[in-house]
Amino acid sequence: MTIDPQTTITLAVSGLAGLGMITAAALSGWRGWLALKHRELVELRRPEPTATTMPSPASRIELADLKERIRKLEAIAAGVDL
Repeated sequence: MTIDPQTTITLAVSGLAGLGMITAAALSGWRGWLALKHRELVELRRPEPTATTMPSPASRIELADLKERIRKLEAIAAGVDL
């Protein structure tokens, strides 16, 4: 059984084309992964908010509510009727 040269060349070209597609897909995935890691590093370098920034109104309300609860618990512990 002999294989003609045209079949051999067709198989070789098809193999190279498939290898090229796999390589292109792998390269695209690699670049995407690098971009993801770059974004993660940029997020890590971002400075933390400082204490000079004003708290949001919701957090201020929550803090006031917690302080009121503490006052009530202290009054109960001291035996004072509210």
